[in-house]
Amino acid sequence: MNIIVKHALTTPQKEDIFKLWNNEYFQSISHNTLEDLEGYLNKLTQKRHIMLVDNEDVLGWCLTFNREDARWFIILLDSKLHKKGFGSKLLDKAKENETELNGWVITHDDYFKNNGEPYKSPVGFYKKNGFAILEQIKLELEEFIAIKIQWQNNKY
Repeated sequence: MNIIVKHALTTPQKEDIFKLWNNEYFQSISHNTLEDLEGYLNKLTQKRHIMLVDNEDVLGWCLTFNREDARWFIILLDSKLHKKGFGSKLLDKAKENETELNGWVITHDDYFKNNGEPYKSPVGFYKKNGFAILEQIKLELEEFIAIKIQWQNNKY
């Protein structure tokens, strides 16, 4: 498996990410069509796609982007690869040349994936990877409630 970095995605890569998104995230934030995902991505600026690929198949994806004068990220990893260090490798690559990364995280296991399995909260993963858990900053939407996480590069 290799990690590759791109500023734009090919159609097959978008299709793989669409499948990953709908397989690994919880139901209420699924995209109905590939065009829905593309519409979401098109709203983001300064995108950097970091992909874990195996024979051209995208098995992990981390996206960094700008929002509201800050650097944010999204990460997805095929659940068959969880707890094998691949998520940390994607995050490490995302942290390169960044002073800060922000994200939202679900703190409990009350949400379900499209296949009916519980969506496991990744809070422990982010703590292990040096993120601060900012419980006082919440994102409360109809679809979900999340708290902010933040990584800061102390070298800068």
